[in-house]
Amino acid sequence: MSSVGFDDLGWARPDTDREARLGLPEVVFGPGKTASQMVGVARSLLAANQGPVLVTRVEPATAHDVLREVPHGHYDAGARLLVWRPARPLAFHVVVVSAGTSDGQVVAEAIGVAGAIGLSTEPVADVGVAGLHRLLAERDRLAAADAIICIAGMEGALPSVVGGLVGCPVVAVPTSVGYGANLCGVTPLLAMLSSCAAGVVVVNIDSGFSAAMAVYRIAAGR
Repeated sequence: MSSVGFDDLGWARPDTDREARLGLPEVVFGPGKTASQMVGVARSLLAANQGPVLVTRVEPATAHDVLREVPHGHYDAGARLLVWRPARPLAFHVVVVSAGTSDGQVVAEAIGVAGAIGLSTEPVADVGVAGLHRLLAERDRLAAADAIICIAGMEGALPSVVGGLVGCPVVAVPTSVGYGANLCGVTPLLAMLSSCAAGVVVVNIDSGFSAAMAVYRIAAGR
């Protein structure tokens, strides 16, 4: 183990000091890595830190291979997430609002990551603006949230509406769900960045992970 804040594995340098700086260990992005590479990085991070270790976007067969070598973890198939040592729950409640069931994989990632790092979550599904009465029927649940993750594709209008209804932080996630002019998520991304609801924060396309981590920073700094 290096004394300079990272572990030099030769082919990777896990940031073993990140938990001390940011409150959570480095999270591993799974795509592009072999199972043996995930094993090496996970072992390094588990040895160097006390908090949860996560690998995102992992396919089931790869997850099986990794858990065989690094036991005592859990695989969330819906979120495609490997987790060791999930964090103790924080007193911080996140409502995850989504426009439609086609956004489900992004919702699952947001909920899976949030739960692993100690945030309690509550889903409010299929409340897109094409049927606004569905969202308005959930106003009490929205008002009770400490923060909201708002996930939408198509034209991406939902976060503007939610942002106008609540006073808590709103983190918007554009998704690649939609027909041709959705442009694989670029259209809702630009719509959310241009929202007339002041203070809505926008993360990358399809990144439920980024939304959960943004909310964690809000919770940790409260």
